[in-house]
Amino acid sequence: MGTLSGLRRLLAGILMLGMTATFVDLLLLQHDEDIVQLVPLVLLASGIVAVAWHAWTWSPASGTAVRVLMALFIGAGVAGVYYHFAANVEFQRETDPALRGSALAWQALEAKVPPALAPGAMVQLGLLGLAYTYRHKER
Repeated sequence: MGTLSGLRRLLAGILMLGMTATFVDLLLLQHDEDIVQLVPLVLLASGIVAVAWHAWTWSPASGTAVRVLMALFIGAGVAGVYYHFAANVEFQRETDPALRGSALAWQALEAKVPPALAPGAMVQLGLLGLAYTYRHKER
């Protein structure tokens, strides 16, 4: 096994571990109250299946599936940060209507529930998945 092949296997393992841990974490947090909250769960489950498929077959179709899902991970992560931040801004405005500007933004970022930047993990997983499939020659 060459260095690049070993590195790809390592990236696949890290990606699978990250997706599985994030999936379990979201399940434990009951991140399934509405359709929007189901998006990361569906993407993570699909990503686990796609990466396993690709690691097993290295087919062009599986490589494309992983790349498309990883792009969706990035989009979902960015959208998730927006939704979490917007929910925190709304809550902060309800608790302190006088809060404005950067003070409001910092309060929203520092809020514990929902953690504003937590969906950034989906962005990281998406980038890791794209790195895993970068210039990968399928069989």
